[in-house]
Amino acid sequence: MTDNTKTHVILLSCGSFNPITKGHIHMFEKAREYLHKTGKFIVIGGIISPVHDSYGKPGLVPSRHRLTMCQLAVQSSDWIRVDPWECYQDTWQTTCSVLEHHRDLMKRVTGCILSNVNTPSTTPVIGQPQNETQTAIYQNHNTMNNKPTAIKLWGKMSESLGKICCVRPHIDRFTFVDENANLGPAMRYEEIELRILLLCGSDLLESFCIPGLWKDSDMEVIVGDFGIVVVPRDGVDTERIMNHSSVLRKNKDNITVVKDDANHPMSIVSSTKSRLALQHGDGHVVDYLNQTVIDYILQSQLYINASG
Repeated sequence: MTDNTKTHVILLSCGSFNPITKGHIHMFEKAREYLHKTGKFIVIGGIISPVHDSYGKPGLVPSRHRLTMCQLAVQSSDWIRVDPWECYQDTWQTTCSVLEHHRDLMKRVTGCILSNVNTPSTTPVIGQPQNETQTAIYQNHNTMNNKPTAIKLWGKMSESLGKICCVRPHIDRFTFVDENANLGPAMRYEEIELRILLLCGSDLLESFCIPGLWKDSDMEVIVGDFGIVVVPRDGVDTERIMNHSSVLRKNKDNITVVKDDANHPMSIVSSTKSRLALQHGDGHVVDYLNQTVIDYILQSQLYINASG
């Protein structure tokens, strides 16, 4: 397959990130590596979306701290960014709502239509801008070889989003995207397929099987319309989990399980283990967290008590 015929993917990870660990970042890297190896996908970006403070999880530190730690953890990445939208809402948002927000936002930013699982593969989802009268800022009338690809889309989009900042107390380093902002002329892109996929561990996959925890309608949208990429813990039987849920069984083709028998990031470390290491002064915390994150935690006196 050529790059133009592959599905271009943005990976979105939702969670507490309390705190964000090296494992969370490795999960993005492992998923991208595996998707590329399949020959069917090109991952052009990653988004970390920390949960709202009202989620109510015991020991959840305020989002201003979690956002800052996430930003510190990805500051050296050229393809993963932290998005504060979920934290800035009035209340907790469902995973389904977060996915739909980013899908709709990408439409506004790019002036193009994003696909989901139900979009026919022959339908170009990044192609002619929605408003044909606008000038294509990337168009080169002398050669078609310079037409931007989806990888350039992510770079240009990140550049555009960076110009739309909502400065908030203690979090002025973060880009807050105004959904009504005018980002200028639409861009003209090659006809390629772009999708947003939910990136998760096998624990989230298992949670789909817990009666009453998820709305069936939300599960249908998450797995059926968007699709998910699962990085499993060692020893977890993802096939058994998927067979335990009618929604997962029905949409099995929309679930990509990262197959790598060694060094699963989710088996290496968890936020819970990191918090315990911090509380007990365990030197192994450096194996779990980036040094910049550790420095911030110590400076802000986070996770010192057993309750946090």
